[in-house]
Formats: sequence, C-alpha cells, structure tokens
Amino acid sequence: MCGITGWVSFDRDLRNRTAELDAMTETMACRGPDDRGVWAEGPAALGHRRLAIIDLPGGRQPMTATTPEGTVALVYSGETYNFTELRRELEAQGHRFTTDSDTEVVLRGYLAWGEDLPERLNGMYAFAVWDGRHDKLVMIRDRMGIKPFYYYPTSDGVLFGSEPKAILANPLADARVTLDGLRELFTMIKTPGHAVWDGMREVEPGTVVTVDRAGLRSRAYWRLETREHTDDRDTTIATVRSLLDDIVRRQLVADVPRCTLLSGGLDSSAMTAIAAQQLRAGGERVRSFAVDFVGQAENFVADELRGTPDTPYVHDVARAAGTDHQDIVLDTQALADPAVRAKVIGARDLPIGFGDMDASLYLLFRAIRAHSTVALSGESADEVFGGYLQFFDEEARRADAFPWLVSFGRHFGDDTDVLRPDLTKALDIDSYVADGYRSAVSGIRRLEGESDFEYRMRRICHLHLTRFVRILLDRKDRTSMAVGLEVRVPFCDHRLVEYVYNTPWALKSFDGREKSLLREATADVIPTSVYDRVKSPYPSTQDPAYAAALQEQARELLTRPSHPVFDLVDQERVKQAAHRDTPVSHQAARRGLERTLDLAVWLDMYAPEILLD
Repeated sequence: MCGITGWVSFDRDLRNRTAELDAMTETMACRGPDDRGVWAEGPAALGHRRLAIIDLPGGRQPMTATTPEGTVALVYSGETYNFTELRRELEAQGHRFTTDSDTEVVLRGYLAWGEDLPERLNGMYAFAVWDGRHDKLVMIRDRMGIKPFYYYPTSDGVLFGSEPKAILANPLADARVTLDGLRELFTMIKTPGHAVWDGMREVEPGTVVTVDRAGLRSRAYWRLETREHTDDRDTTIATVRSLLDDIVRRQLVADVPRCTLLSGGLDSSAMTAIAAQQLRAGGERVRSFAVDFVGQAENFVADELRGTPDTPYVHDVARAAGTDHQDIVLDTQALADPAVRAKVIGARDLPIGFGDMDASLYLLFRAIRAHSTVALSGESADEVFGGYLQFFDEEARRADAFPWLVSFGRHFGDDTDVLRPDLTKALDIDSYVADGYRSAVSGIRRLEGESDFEYRMRRICHLHLTRFVRILLDRKDRTSMAVGLEVRVPFCDHRLVEYVYNTPWALKSFDGREKSLLREATADVIPTSVYDRVKSPYPSTQDPAYAAALQEQARELLTRPSHPVFDLVDQERVKQAAHRDTPVSHQAARRGLERTLDLAVWLDMYAPEILLD
C-alpha cells in the first residue's frame, strides 16, 4: 500500500519542475512512511511514497522498464493477490524479473497486455503508467473502488494523486468548492466520479482513464452485471465458503506482521475464524484487535440500532479461534480531542465523516499500527450479503430513494439541518438526491421472469454495492493510511461480489434473517453466540461526557462569530445546541455539533474558496 501522485504537461519539460513534484509527493508521506521516490522524463513526472508490504528491499518505485521505443514508468498503490500466477504466465512469455514484488508483475503485465491488464488482476489497486512509447498516461482503479484515485485535468495535461491533497499541492489546482460540491458533501450518495473539489474527478472504480495529446478518455473494464443464478442453496453456500477460503488465503500474504479487525459481528468473526484456521495449519496464530470504550460494557444501553455491546462476542470469537487478541479501549477525552478531529479531517480532505465513529476508527488504527502493518477487515459484507436494517425495512424497500437515506434520516435526522436556511434553499438537496437516484438505478438490468419484489431487492443490493460501500471503503482507506496501516477487505473480492449479487434475495435471506448465506457458509468456524447475534453497527460511545465536550468546543467556536463556518452554518442553531442545560442527545443534535466542528476545522486547514452562487 502506498501513495501515488504525478503530473503530465505536454507543453513543459517537467524535469525542471522538481519542487512541485516533491511537494505533491510529500503530502502522501503518511500513506508511505517507508520510502519515497520521484521520476521525471519530458512531459511526465511521477511521485511515490511507499508502505513496504511485499518484497521489502525490491519493490521501490517509481518502477521503470526500458524498451527500444521509450521508457514505461509505473507508480502503484495496493495489492495484486494473484500476482504469483500472473508472474508465472509472464515468465512463460519470456519476461524476466529482478524483484519478488507484485509491483513488477503489474509493470511487466502492462508491457504484455497494455490497457487490457486490469481485467486479469485480482486485488485492490490504483496505479498510473506513463507509456513513453506513445506519450500517454494510463490511470487504472480496482473494480470496487477500494483504493482512492483522483485526477485534475489541466490546459495541457493532468494532475493525479491517491488523495486530493496531492493534487492541491500543485499551484495549477484551485482549492475551490461550488454549490455542487457542497451538495455532494451533505448527501450520502457517492456520485460516481464526483470529488467535491471543483475541477477534480475520481477515477471511477473498474475504469481506465487515458490522457495523451489528443485529450482525455475513459473506458469501463468492469461493471456489476445481472446474470442468472442457477445453483441451489447447498451449492451456493458451498461456493461462498470456497471463495472465502481462497480469498482469505490470498489476502494473508505479506512480508510484514498481519492482524484482523474483530468486532464480534458475523462478518469480522467469520473472516477472523477462517484466517485463524488457515494460519494454525502452518503453526501461526492470528492477532486480532477490537475497539471498546471506557465503561461501555458495564453501562451499555440498547437502542434500535445496537441491541448488544460488542465485547462479549469479540471475546467469544477470540477464545474459539485461538487468536492473540487485544482490546483497544478508548476514553472520552481521546474521542473528543480536537487534535484527533484535525487528523481525521486531514486524512479525508473533507468534513464528510461520522463523528465519534471516525475518531475511534483513527485511534484504533493508530494503536494497531504499533503491532501490525496489515489488517484484514469485515468491511462490505453487509453490502454483499444484505445485512443492514434497510434491507428489511418496508419503508426503505418501497421508497424510490437511496434506501440508507430512509433509515439514516429516521435515526440521525436531516444532515442539512445545521446549515443556514438560505444555503439549504440554494442547495435543493432533495432534487439533487432524486436525480442521483434515477441515474443510479437506470442501468440495472432485470432478469426475464424476475418478480417485482426480487427486482426491487436487486436494485437495493446494486445501490449498496455501487454507491454506499464506496463511502465506507473511502473512509476506511483514508483513515487507516493516515497512520500507515494497510487494511484489506476480503468481502470486496470481485468474484464473491458478482456471485452473491446474482443470488436471488429469497436465497440471500432463506432463513428470514440478514446474511443467511454468510452465516451458513461459516457456521462451522464461528461461535454459537455470533451465529445467533443480530446485526449491530460499528460502535458509538454513549458517554454523556462526549456530548458535553462537543458543547464546550462549540461554545468556544461561537466566541469567533466572524469564523467562515458561519457563512455555511446556522449560528443560532449552534448556539441553542451548545448552551442547552442538558447534554445534546446521542444522535441528531449531537451530529449537528459534530458536523459544525468538522466544517470549522476543514475551513481552517484548507482555506477553500467557497462559491455559493
């Protein structure tokens, strides 16, 4: 895992622009604390920060290959899990390797297969190839969008980077956000290609973007497609387990310490148990880590979202799987620390988070990084197997809307309530979301003979796998890489995603519960307590002292009435929440304060130009 950046300018010789390239590269230092490298030739300049995972001495970048027609140079972030097989195939074609890294396999693979390369890759990746034979830049992102990748077209080329901060470090890029960017910022719909920053774009998942003197063009090499599922229940369950065994085995490969993120839910427990079983055969133990809060287990109060605390289930799995386990216990002071808030905003380049859940995730990853460099996560199993409450909520099922927004609004209120009324009117979020929904469902193919209910559930599954999951994948990547931790996501393997997506909903929920296929496929390795546990989201602190700390920070912000945050936020609403005699509630009001404080930090850090007309 690494950070990549670069600049292509067909009107310049970038060998003379090292200062700009160095500045762009250094913004990626947290993503790649182990090494740095830059390369420039004519109109192209590439920068790389490395987190060494495989072939520690041999995988330095940018990596180049010299051909009679010109140099081919690569900067690469991520992991290719089938690199061993691809290497054998390339060696059979006559390619010779000087390292044991997957990076060289990707470079040699490009030489052999050109822009058809990504269709052969299994993994999570974002990489750019400068092909000096044809004076073109080729940017490629993995199928599910696990690894972030941004670009910014210029008058004579393009800037690119793993994160917006790398692009914004170049004087050619303007740190500007328009109304359209704010619309994306205050919705949870993840419009494909949208980057919030004006003029900037994301390389869409499953896409190749090519830039040459003729301009910029893109091509999708993968999309989630509808196919008929003919396997019966037993065959489907067996196939899911077979896939999971292969996926976890591949994703355990690393030359550095590994661990698993364990929440005590079905997803992380199944993944941890499979990993423990595989490593035990080789005489190894899995390290596992879980997040907890001071006093949470003793003082836990069940609500509609979270019926049980995580810790008892975490410990059941750790005992059953024989993991070397550690709880990371966080206190309210750390969760509410303004310095932690700044770290989270800086990691994501935007105030687009989940309050204390972002802070705890960052603190968890920071603690894990002292022991491990690679962590396997249960992220995306809910999207793949159908685990969220909205999959079973009749209102969400029937609504012609993004289903998570239906349930989110019920639990957390309207995310725009904190904004000034005139800004809310100008944004017209309802129309933006409605347009986004129509676009998102327009290309979902219905099987011949598929019932209305099954097609509706197919649409809900598709929306989660192409929109909602990308919000959480971006959050996990950016937060983990801020501390130099590589988080792998086995449930995002495209083979598993394609297979389970096309199983009918009746099969996904054959026992009337969420994630029936995953539960049965892993029943032999998970404890009974986890098998029977109802879905519980990532934990959030219930300590009233956290809300009180938010109020105190908001009161301090109110002493600066000219702060630019009040150009966006309704100052009177903030004042009412900050000066309440009792702490703000656990959900909607608390979230409003969190969003306000996030916005204020972001405006201080990035000083963006906000265009409200």
